[in-house]
Amino acid sequence: MELWQWPATRLAAGIRDREISSVEVAESCLARIEAVNPALNALVDVRPEETLADARRADEAVAAGEPLGPLHGVPVSTKINTAERGRLLTLGLSAMAEVTVPEDESCVAALRAAGSVFLGRSNVPAFSLRWFTSNDPHGRTLNPWSAAHTPGGSSGGASSSVAAGMTPLAQGNDIGGSIRFPAACCGVVGVRPTVGLVSNWMPPGPEVEMPLTVQAWSVQGPLARNVADARLALRAMASADLRDPFGVPALPQAAPHRGPVRVGVVRDVGMAKSHPAVEEAVDRAAGWLAEAGHHVEEMELPALAEAARLWSLLLYEDTRLLLPQIEAMGDDAIRTSMAYGYEAVAEMWGEKPDISDYIQGWARRATLITRLQELLGADTVLLTPVSAEPPFEQDADILDGARSRSLFAAQWPMTAVPVLGFPAVSVPTGLSDGLPIGVQLIGGRFTEDLLLDTAQAIEDRGPRLTPLPLG
Repeated sequence: MELWQWPATRLAAGIRDREISSVEVAESCLARIEAVNPALNALVDVRPEETLADARRADEAVAAGEPLGPLHGVPVSTKINTAERGRLLTLGLSAMAEVTVPEDESCVAALRAAGSVFLGRSNVPAFSLRWFTSNDPHGRTLNPWSAAHTPGGSSGGASSSVAAGMTPLAQGNDIGGSIRFPAACCGVVGVRPTVGLVSNWMPPGPEVEMPLTVQAWSVQGPLARNVADARLALRAMASADLRDPFGVPALPQAAPHRGPVRVGVVRDVGMAKSHPAVEEAVDRAAGWLAEAGHHVEEMELPALAEAARLWSLLLYEDTRLLLPQIEAMGDDAIRTSMAYGYEAVAEMWGEKPDISDYIQGWARRATLITRLQELLGADTVLLTPVSAEPPFEQDADILDGARSRSLFAAQWPMTAVPVLGFPAVSVPTGLSDGLPIGVQLIGGRFTEDLLLDTAQAIEDRGPRLTPLPLG
């Protein structure tokens, strides 16, 4: 097995024990990038000389007996919308094609402190506001399973690169499924942590204040090829930082859960009928969890539909503040996608939601959080689809208004969770018609370990899909 095929946990142990070197690992991943990235276009701003220099320093630290972080010498990609010092921060916009930053965002600083070797920057849609990944300065990213289907978005470059074996781990961010949906589209694991667990602080930039929904809902998290790697990366990324207004002042220590977990299966909340392949994936996961000894029960939970509808109202009303920048700096795809998105929101909330709708929406959100936290506690997990549909055809959001509205309905499992601020994990269950399919697990606040334990029970019984043997 070549080093690019090794899981991150094995790479970290091998580098620490001097079985392998970080330089060998970096060279293997860079060779893999050279072989498959021209076709997939998942990573941009790849700088082999800088990566190898970082890997050499990692090996020198091992030789010197220095303290080593949990990801010491392990390659990681970062997203082109996330600040990494000295690297491009284009946001998928031609107007920012040459923009670099002098300082790391908190999540990148945490990965650096953990010993990561940065391998490249992963592609995104313009403004990171689509479930698809293409833009004018960097082009389109393909799903390694099918060029005709989305790799997901906005972390589509991250999911494609991890699935194709270019990098064992990738940093992503999520405000409407941008980690979890790409992970499902490409057959990898994606973790959306509790708001605040991974600091979302970013260096000061242009005087553009982030909307409240972005501040309160957007999170940073990992994509990986298996649950153990995702757990390792999440622990490395977790970071208390009081500069983040929604960050936690100290990292919570969850008590380990012993015994069976209560699993509530939520299949449909009345927004979109699930595709048969999606139903089969949920059935399969529910059966595996029952086989593992967990208490599995069907559950009706209309609060998730309400949360998904609130996502559409609150996020899109906030995004109106960014429409001048989107119009001036965005590409045709993001302008069309946003226009159809507002049509979808209008079907739910009317043409012109007013300030009272917005205020009442935020107030109702607090009630939903309290009720669902009481339901979930520290020992209950929800099992849902990732989406009511398998991976979408490329550019489905800009075909016409009707198709765009169907995507909004299908993505209720993706959009409900950010409103609540709860953690969620996307884990693959297999293939359907040659495309990956998976399920989502949702837990109460700061139950990431419980979710990952539950995801591990699914992974232990399902097929391993990645890394794909391309090329």
